[in-house]
Amino acid sequence: MPDVAPTTRTAFRTCPLCEASCGLEITLRSDGAGGEEVQQIRGDRLDVFSKGYLCPKGSTLTQLHEDPDRLRSPMVKRNGVHVPVSWDEAWRVIDDGLGGVIAAHGRGALAAYVGNPTAHSLSAMTFSRVLLTGLGTRHRFSASTVDQMPRHVASGHVFGSPVAIPVPDLDRTDYLMILGANPYASNGSVCTAPDFPGRIEAVCARGGKLVVVDPRLSRTAEEADEWVSIRPGADALLLAAIANTMLEEALADPGEHISAHLAGLDDLRAALTPFSAEFAAAPTGIPSETIRRLARELAAAPTAAVYGRIGTTTTEFGSTASWLIDVVNILSGNLDRPGGSMFPLPVAGGATTRGKPGSGRGFTVGRGHSRVSGHPEVMGEYPVSVLAEEILTPGEGQIRALVTVAGNPVLSTPNSTQLARSLDRLDFMVSIDLYLNETTCHADVVLPPPSQLQRSHYDLLLLQFAVRNVANYSPPVLPLDDGQPDEWEIIAKLTAIAQGLGPDVDPSMADDAAIEAIVRSAVANDHSIVSGREPDELLAELSASGRRGPERMLDFMLRTGPYGDGFGVDPDGTSLDDLLARPHGRDFGALEPRIPEILRTPSGRIELSPEPFVADLDRLAAAAEELATRELVLVGRRHLRSNNSWMHNVKVLVKGKPRCTLQVHPGDATSLGLVDGGAATVTSRVGAVTAVVEVTEAIRPGVVSLPHGWGHDVQGARLRVAAEHAGVNSNVLSDDEALDPLSGTSVLNGIPVAVAPAS
Repeated sequence: MPDVAPTTRTAFRTCPLCEASCGLEITLRSDGAGGEEVQQIRGDRLDVFSKGYLCPKGSTLTQLHEDPDRLRSPMVKRNGVHVPVSWDEAWRVIDDGLGGVIAAHGRGALAAYVGNPTAHSLSAMTFSRVLLTGLGTRHRFSASTVDQMPRHVASGHVFGSPVAIPVPDLDRTDYLMILGANPYASNGSVCTAPDFPGRIEAVCARGGKLVVVDPRLSRTAEEADEWVSIRPGADALLLAAIANTMLEEALADPGEHISAHLAGLDDLRAALTPFSAEFAAAPTGIPSETIRRLARELAAAPTAAVYGRIGTTTTEFGSTASWLIDVVNILSGNLDRPGGSMFPLPVAGGATTRGKPGSGRGFTVGRGHSRVSGHPEVMGEYPVSVLAEEILTPGEGQIRALVTVAGNPVLSTPNSTQLARSLDRLDFMVSIDLYLNETTCHADVVLPPPSQLQRSHYDLLLLQFAVRNVANYSPPVLPLDDGQPDEWEIIAKLTAIAQGLGPDVDPSMADDAAIEAIVRSAVANDHSIVSGREPDELLAELSASGRRGPERMLDFMLRTGPYGDGFGVDPDGTSLDDLLARPHGRDFGALEPRIPEILRTPSGRIELSPEPFVADLDRLAAAAEELATRELVLVGRRHLRSNNSWMHNVKVLVKGKPRCTLQVHPGDATSLGLVDGGAATVTSRVGAVTAVVEVTEAIRPGVVSLPHGWGHDVQGARLRVAAEHAGVNSNVLSDDEALDPLSGTSVLNGIPVAVAPAS
């Protein structure tokens, strides 16, 4: 048989590696034997959102797919060593393990942890809730409480929905203030914006101003018109003082579009009275004149937006700081107006597009409390910092079995030494993950999903926070390996086994139950476009295409979303078929005002002064003196080439000079006896690490910095490239007892430490 000449084809998809959601153009070459290999990945110049932009991570999907350390078959731990097994055997082990725990201790002994990469997976986003429901336990944890939970809490109390998060209208603003964020490294977060750096450079190019508030001269701060060096953890004090200045100097003007829907302005004025610029100067480390000037600039700018991220949320006042960002945007007249902070209208719908517009049940916390420390539930989960104590502390409800999905909490959560030790105390642990990493090496069973190139993709969560209303669906680029179940099938089958249906259960059962529940809920909703329709009719139409799993769910969400075809109501509306015909995506336009429609508060108004935040101002005021006198604190950082921890096994992304260094200001280095390139031991209340010193002017005196996501020297993990660049785990130092009380979020920035030359 003659050789078949190789051919090439081009596939388009959205990059699933970070929140920027950039379009990719992927060239594939046939191998002449029925297979294909990726020849090139570059930015898709025709993508309606990213327009060709691509960061270094996006081009490495091939290396991730081909990584020899990526798991291709399930792994079962035997005599302390993980060995590959068949899928059938893995399911039997899980059935025995989970079934045994449930039989002996009940479902209250189960727990689940969902990691950050689930936000970048259509399958995980659509089926994780199915899994959590199927496990039937209240022990739910996620990466949210080491990340963005304060932002959800603020939006929940102010706007009535935890996902009603305003984002800066980057493409139209005249004045952008960024606190605790470094989009030149992160590409943006809870603000989906391909080429975030280019967008903020455009602000300056059109005569606007960029102000960056950060203890470090970050890459973003380097490009700013003004870098405001702040003491870590003092962001809430700065924002309170800016808001107070606006009120005190009669600069506050929410605007006619907001004033009619605003409640609590007088209460806010009274609550902020103690927070003068002069009061905030010492604890923030920012002169009072600078604070007042910033307030005046925000109020005077034609349009302005204040944006804060992880540097503000992972502090002891993270929720209050997130609330005060909204307060400043409101007082300056920039909420819900072009060029200010605006609410996206997600194409696939979401909480802000369902139910009665303009009012709702509002937001509550504390529907339960953690068993040991009594921390309140927030958004159905508990602080991940208490996971270890819930495993280690005997008694009714002790966690004895854990399911993790795409997470590495041993590297990403506080007091990680204690957490690692606790995982070995479990009766059973199962993980869904691509790698044997620092967490999954503790699991009894590891179930590998397909690689990113083998999965379909739609940014179901991230497009809820996009700076433009767009939609882009990506079918898989490469086929599944022989015998490899899709990610949704793995999650669905695990759910069914946990429900006692046995190892031979068909995952389609969970899939059918999930889609039927979604459809019946929609037709029962008086405000849905399919209200009153016959559920079976809609289910039949959805299934006629042959779609299953997340594609069938996504199609329904698109068709019943704000731009959907409504199953025949709007012939020009969108659907999954519509997006398949548009490989570069569909643009639905710039953000538009959404108040009062966005509101889900019982009053139908913006609650400017929610009681939990007003009450927390007393704690903030009391902390001012201590913040001003802290001698040495630790903050985190990240690099453009890293996506938390799990991309450190790609050679091209970790090459070059070591990035896991302890940054120290020259003055501090001298006083502490540290030298550039030498070693220093950093000690906190809960642990100690030794790291290489990097002396730099790019950090505030009294502050040291370690990047997060490193520490790849754990026995049992199989990440050969990462191990060669191991670094140290900064979360050995973070304190599991230090939390923002309003959200349960861990304090990862502003950790008191001692630093000395390594002996």
